[in-house]
Amino acid sequence: MSNDSDRLVNAPDGTPEPYGDPSGMAAPATYDESHVPVHHEADPIADPGLPPHHWRPTDVDPKAEKRAERQIAAMFVAAMISALLFVVAYFSFEVGDNWDTFAGMGASTVSLGVTLGLSLLFIGIGIIHLARKLMADAEMIEMRHPAASPAEDREATIQALNDGVAESGIGRRPLVRNTMIGSMAVLGLPAVVLLRDLAPGDALDTGKLAHTIWEPGMRLVRDVTGTPILASEIEVGDLVNAAPEALFPTEENGYHELHGAEEQAEKAKGAIIIVRMDPDDLTPATQPDKWTVDGIICYSKICTHVGCPISLYERTTHHVLCPCHQSTFDLADGAKVVFGPAARPLPQLPLAVDDEGYLVAQSDFTEPIGASYWEREKQ
Repeated sequence: MSNDSDRLVNAPDGTPEPYGDPSGMAAPATYDESHVPVHHEADPIADPGLPPHHWRPTDVDPKAEKRAERQIAAMFVAAMISALLFVVAYFSFEVGDNWDTFAGMGASTVSLGVTLGLSLLFIGIGIIHLARKLMADAEMIEMRHPAASPAEDREATIQALNDGVAESGIGRRPLVRNTMIGSMAVLGLPAVVLLRDLAPGDALDTGKLAHTIWEPGMRLVRDVTGTPILASEIEVGDLVNAAPEALFPTEENGYHELHGAEEQAEKAKGAIIIVRMDPDDLTPATQPDKWTVDGIICYSKICTHVGCPISLYERTTHHVLCPCHQSTFDLADGAKVVFGPAARPLPQLPLAVDDEGYLVAQSDFTEPIGASYWEREKQ
């Protein structure tokens, strides 16, 4: 509400009058009568004896109104400061670092949650304060027609229901009634079973997420043809999409054939990318003396953000990009996250070569692959 001098308030004797002239000598002003409750003799509902309307302190005291304005503005300023602190925290705390700073929670998680929560809280308090102290304070009445059906219609409906109950015999046959109610109640059990069927077998075992089909000595093969990969045929700058040999069983390799959901799960977890670069470009994070072969390095193809497959490779920077949310990993530096929402590097598969020169895995991945999940312990 404004502080215009023609605004009406209650004087000490209860009569409406404007304020704005400190001397109290303001001339009478014209005003909208809708601002003051008016009793009409022809009202369809008699006055039930409600107490008279009382003006709020902010309606009659300019100082109180100004004080309320300052309080509300302070809430909104605090909300802005909290939002700015959210941005500062976003760039100050790296995701994954300081993961147990506050009661086992990360500094980034706590700071982002607290600052955003305070911003929303201050905005809510400010709006409530505005509505209670400064917005118009006037009663409104809206008349409407009766909502109830005519008495004869209600009586006819009740009679029809009673007739139906009497004709069915439910009232005098408790055995039928009770068993019918029980059958309808038990009908909810199949729904529960169907919900459980969304995760058949041991699908809820999160421990399976920590392991893949890779094992020591298993060859790396091309993901479409299933042909093994010679280390000598990969040139510097090449990126090869590959998979475990066990997904292409033959009589020669002796792996058993997978089917259905098990096959799809192992394909999703075992997908890899192979890159060859100058060995001098590899940092110690890639363990070039242990897990690489002449600059050939292998990582999981599954992004650590939400599990999208990645293979958009920029050979001059050794960066690989996830097309879903633009998480970017530096393959020359242990697949470290250099941009985007991913929380941790791509897991690396330790490589070696067998007697025939084909690339093989030294072991399974040493950490869980794919998107982060809350059950995953800090490695």
